[in-house]
Amino acid sequence: MQEPGDAAHPGHRGSLGNGFHGMVASSPRIPLWGLSREAIGDILSEYLRGPGLGVGRLWIIGIQRSLLLMRKQQVNVGTLLVALTMATAGEAAEVKRMDFGKADGVPVEIVELTNGSGVSAKIMTLGASIHSLNVPDRNGKSADIVLGYATAAEYLAKPQYFGATVGRYANRIRNGQFELDGKRYKLETNDGPNHLHGGLRGIDKVVWKIDSVKAGSPASVVLSHVSPDGQGGYPGTLKVTATYSLSDKNELTVEYRATTDKPTVLNITNHSYFNLAGDAGSSDILGHRLTVFADAYTPVDSTLIPTGERRNVAGTPFDFREAQTIGLRVRDGRDEQIRFGRGYDHNYVIRGQAGTLRPAARVEDPASGRVMELLTTAPGVQFYSGNFLDGTTVGKAGRIYRQGDALCLEPQVFPDSPNQPDFPTARLDPGQTYTNTMVYRFSTSR
Repeated sequence: MQEPGDAAHPGHRGSLGNGFHGMVASSPRIPLWGLSREAIGDILSEYLRGPGLGVGRLWIIGIQRSLLLMRKQQVNVGTLLVALTMATAGEAAEVKRMDFGKADGVPVEIVELTNGSGVSAKIMTLGASIHSLNVPDRNGKSADIVLGYATAAEYLAKPQYFGATVGRYANRIRNGQFELDGKRYKLETNDGPNHLHGGLRGIDKVVWKIDSVKAGSPASVVLSHVSPDGQGGYPGTLKVTATYSLSDKNELTVEYRATTDKPTVLNITNHSYFNLAGDAGSSDILGHRLTVFADAYTPVDSTLIPTGERRNVAGTPFDFREAQTIGLRVRDGRDEQIRFGRGYDHNYVIRGQAGTLRPAARVEDPASGRVMELLTTAPGVQFYSGNFLDGTTVGKAGRIYRQGDALCLEPQVFPDSPNQPDFPTARLDPGQTYTNTMVYRFSTSR
């Protein structure tokens, strides 16, 4: 590796100036062995308060990590500034594992992914779920922006699909039935006359296995589950993985992959409830501004099963092609679709080619400045405005969850696709691999 200012980098010495090299050469030598990180931080803070150098003017250059491993009793502070910065960058994406009690007597774990920008995600093995997601606001203050319970047992005692991986078939199937290759399959009905989110014991209610965890950028965890043939009425033994990755670009990527040994239908998504103001706060999501990159949605009947139509959003409360405040039309009772859903609970037909990662939605909380962009490979996204949160659920921060306290954006195959020949197919055959990838990208607005 070559030094700044050498043949490989002829302009660097001039741009940094001799002051940087002089700072390193002339820095005081301080005994550091045995000092805590906090004590070292205090030393550096005092040093940076001195004349001639501000934190904003400290240019960090690439220096071999071996600097941090020097076996000396005294370390030059200028060298330490650079070495500690390199060490911090190396630690920017961390992974921690911790116990999280039991669910139905089965131990549950949490894997925490953290990056260097203050974003962290706790992934729970029960339901391969996002248990918490901490994101900084425009002032750098971090808050948990997803709903959830305080204990693993509560997720089973009162299921709400908080943060869960849902399936085998996310969303609804009419009358809990579908036909495949001339055979009619009957599923559990758990939403009035219909089948919802995989039935009474979908993949959200089982403890998944941790296959691997990885630090670095991105930090990641891979979880897996095997759903046996016939579970919930579905044909085929299903092997599914959920991979969560957190990058230093503040992107949380969720990728679902699955295979089967018999022809089956499949639609897996993540069912996180988002409130960009923070789960512990008192604000709902009615003031959030939403953009959905879709020109059409799929209207439903009174049981929330799609009619088969793709309806243009123009001139309706479902038009989010430009950013709109959610609360502006969520209770517009003049629209039959709003009445059916008690708000928004509808599938949008996302622009672009399914199977390619493309923008699907953008949400902004003007108060905190937090912005979430959703990219997906799925053909549709279900926008749900938390209509059935009824004030009987107490969340992990001790807050009662009420209607409109959160929203869901669920990348998916369309609801009831197995019974709708004009909808994108949900069929999966042996030898094929199902994939559904979604990226949650976080930033702030002014």
